[in-house]
Amino acid sequence: MPLKFYNTLTREKEIFTPIDPPNVGFYSCGPTVYNYAHIGNLRSYVLADIIQKTLEFYGYKVKRVMNITDIGHLTSDADDGEDKMVKGLKREGKPFTLEAMKELAVFYKDKFMDDLKDMNIKSPDIIAFASDHIKEDVDMIETLLERAFAYKTSDGIYFEIAKFPDYWNLSGRKKGSLENTESRIGENLEKKNQADFVLWKFSDKNNLGYETKLGKGFPGWHIECSAMGVKYLGEQFDIHTGGIDHIPVHHTNEIAQSESATGKKPFVKFWMHNEFIDTGGEKMAKSGDNFTTLRTLIEKGINPIAYRFWLLMAHYRTKMNFNYSALEGAEIALKRLYGLYLGLGDTIGNVHQEYQNKFKEYLEDDLDTPRALTILWDVFKDENIRDADKKATVLDFDKVLGLGFKNLKKEAIPENILKLAEEREEARKNKDFKKSDELRAEINSLGYEVKDTAEGQRVSKI
Repeated sequence: MPLKFYNTLTREKEIFTPIDPPNVGFYSCGPTVYNYAHIGNLRSYVLADIIQKTLEFYGYKVKRVMNITDIGHLTSDADDGEDKMVKGLKREGKPFTLEAMKELAVFYKDKFMDDLKDMNIKSPDIIAFASDHIKEDVDMIETLLERAFAYKTSDGIYFEIAKFPDYWNLSGRKKGSLENTESRIGENLEKKNQADFVLWKFSDKNNLGYETKLGKGFPGWHIECSAMGVKYLGEQFDIHTGGIDHIPVHHTNEIAQSESATGKKPFVKFWMHNEFIDTGGEKMAKSGDNFTTLRTLIEKGINPIAYRFWLLMAHYRTKMNFNYSALEGAEIALKRLYGLYLGLGDTIGNVHQEYQNKFKEYLEDDLDTPRALTILWDVFKDENIRDADKKATVLDFDKVLGLGFKNLKKEAIPENILKLAEEREEARKNKDFKKSDELRAEINSLGYEVKDTAEGQRVSKI
């Protein structure tokens, strides 16, 4: 079966075919680095990672680009409110300079990359700071002005959505209905339509910004991703990912300005979006009290891969409700899988074809990781498969799942446990099964288990 992904643009599962097979151009929206990423943010990067690893599993060559937004992102994701990076400067008592803004950005970008590493998320091929691409932004905005898709006001340069008839397609909102636009803090009377969005914002009273032929200021958040996407992946590419909150504003605006500037449709073939992580019925957000970072989980003794595992237990388009008891349950299950794997011995055999086909069947159905995980459990449970083949099959699946089986190392079994295991083996030889069962129970009570295999008795940590 071919790979099928749900395309937000068409609202259907579609067979994935790249523009230039076997190459895949892939852009994933990155963080605005004014603070630590929270665990809700990280779901988007797990999705991007699963997509990339699945494509590579199927033999595609993926070029993934991720932006780092270190300028030009307002708090509402629209055109009003305080710039997030300026907010970060104020919070940390830094001066209002471009140098201080970059310093802030580099610090939080590095922390973010630590999070990706801890969750076994593959680093993108290109990580692009928005502040390094001012020229590309200005060039695209100039093109939009020349083609009459944009106009100037006293506070900036705006894209005129009336000039782009397909503006509402991605969001599915009613065409031209202002009731469906993002809310604003007061109307801008100079805008031709209150849904028109900013391409370049002129410097305000802080006088912070870049000197360009457009005037001193900052690019709009949306133009940054368009300019970087086109620069590194071309005027059309295959996949663009992000959270569902990007659909009505950010990604809608990306499509409008990109296709208007290049004259090519579609800008992106597949738009893929993950659902939110909720806490107590509220979307997790940096501005709220439910702001939990990966560092928080680590400080509580939770393995970051357990959080990845928990995310994979639900489909990426399903909303999840975060609570510690659910995460702890996932960690217990993951430890159980680790123990089963370590009990398979050192020999790596052959991938079991039937199980691999079933695993692929679920991946092909829009990355159905919950069902893919059930196949992982089935492999461990199947007593008709040699341990060496189980090990090869698990490692094969983990090329996509990213749960870290390859790097697991056996812990040394304590002497007292080994002694109990020897006594149990002796009891079994003497057909004293009552004593054998008692010794097994004692070993289990100490956090270890005994498995009888064709190759002999094996002891592993539970």
